[in-house]
Amino acid sequence: MSALTRFNRRPIVGGNWKMNTTVHTGVDLAEGLTRHIGAVEDVDVVLFPPFPNLQAVSRVIEGSALRLGAQNVFWEQEGAFTGEVAAPMLTAVGCTWVIVGHSERRRLLGETSEVVNRKLHAALLGGLHAILAVGETREERHGGRTERVLQEQLHQSLADVAAHQLEAIVLAYEPVWAIGTGETATPEQARDAHAFVRSVLSVMYGEAAAADMRIQYGGSVTSANADVMLGEPGIDGALVGGGSLRADEFAAIVGSARAVVSLES
Repeated sequence: MSALTRFNRRPIVGGNWKMNTTVHTGVDLAEGLTRHIGAVEDVDVVLFPPFPNLQAVSRVIEGSALRLGAQNVFWEQEGAFTGEVAAPMLTAVGCTWVIVGHSERRRLLGETSEVVNRKLHAALLGGLHAILAVGETREERHGGRTERVLQEQLHQSLADVAAHQLEAIVLAYEPVWAIGTGETATPEQARDAHAFVRSVLSVMYGEAAAADMRIQYGGSVTSANADVMLGEPGIDGALVGGGSLRADEFAAIVGSARAVVSLES
């Protein structure tokens, strides 16, 4: 398969550290990643440390191919919102990316797609690129509601987002039942979900915009399954959780993405 069959979509691999590092361990991890990954040119690699780590990690990866992102953002640019962090605060410490709509925030912290949409608009207004996560629970999948859930999340989370703004957005399909469980969607399940997401985007924004949109897979991605998952033609990278907390493991996943690029070019 030639690179053109993916419409020249550049793979993107994100490392979501969640609530797992201190400043000290985060710096150590970032230093290890800069050594292991090196000057990667054919894959976008973004690290998402916890808020207190951002400035220190930014200093470590400055001048490298790695990019910095935040795990969350508030929907206002400033104001009396105790405990929240605004987009200008994130860009000021070196962030160029942010995650919105992660299943843990939807499921554990009650964020609706309407809230996610407000955060997405705030991120774009603040000059950030966003990874927008969507995905179904185990109950929704077993109940045959996967497509309905994905369609609703996409329509509501992308409400009033213009076609030209899609260039700053990457979608992450995350089956909730596969996050942190060690259970991974089969390549066929992931391929079908990605294809459905792209079909919804085609209706919303047209075939050309849908074809250009990057869609990652997230859900217990490891170096053992990355080759198979990232080899699927509709999957444009991975959003990695636990596997991003070890430099060698995360570098191997990035290597799988690079190998796909090499094979297709």
